[in-house]
Amino acid sequence: MADRFSTHNLEVGNDIVIKRYASWDRGEPHREWAALNLLAEHAPGLAPTPLEATLDATSPMIVMSRLPGCVLRGQHATEEQISAMAAALNRLHQVPAQVVEAIEPAPWGPDAAVDKARAWADRQPDLGDNPLVRRAFQAGAAWLASTAPDKLTTNPLPPVLGHADGNHANYLWDDRERRVWLIDWEDSGRNDRAFELGEVIEHISRIDGTLDETKLLAHIDLASGEAQRVRDFRLLVALCWFFQLGRNGPATPHNPVGTLERQAERILQLLS
Repeated sequence: MADRFSTHNLEVGNDIVIKRYASWDRGEPHREWAALNLLAEHAPGLAPTPLEATLDATSPMIVMSRLPGCVLRGQHATEEQISAMAAALNRLHQVPAQVVEAIEPAPWGPDAAVDKARAWADRQPDLGDNPLVRRAFQAGAAWLASTAPDKLTTNPLPPVLGHADGNHANYLWDDRERRVWLIDWEDSGRNDRAFELGEVIEHISRIDGTLDETKLLAHIDLASGEAQRVRDFRLLVALCWFFQLGRNGPATPHNPVGTLERQAERILQLLS
């Protein structure tokens, strides 16, 4: 299992992976163990099989099966890979609602994203003097000051088991079986499906490669009104990243030169 983008210590064996957590202030080991067991019961074959865990040890650890494949981050996703990614998401979101209702909410969801985006906008981060970037900031800040984001915090549809991390490094393409596996469940929990889709599409990891969101969404059966909510969540997630890409922003060192300008274009596109 590739771990190029992992923030945890992974020991990869022939058939197993041992994951040791560097931090667990959000209950990451418990979240991941719960999700892996839930998926093993309700969507087997979608994620690693949980084998063993020491969740409350000084250094929490989970042992799980090793999955074949390469991460989709940094890749130009083909139509086949996009279709397989959508199939994995559809299967994930079909875990019974009554099961999902019993699990904890994900730490990253609509409420947290709205609060974070508004806090960053109020802080007015130093995004430089580029006219395109300034225009995107002004338009994004105006949208955040409206009532539109508040409407996103009420979910009219049943919740889903959410990954709550759209990093494309969490999607593992299996070239032999022609399918996508889902890995890294430490931030998982009960969430809003429209938010989850917006998070996958607009996570900053998209900068490393290409993922045609139109083709992805074409394979997702959206409920009435859900398409607009997905678009609004895309804008919200995109703004969260945009505000962190200034001269001293926390996301700036991890992304190539020009990412801020590309993100500004994305903001204006989503607002058009």
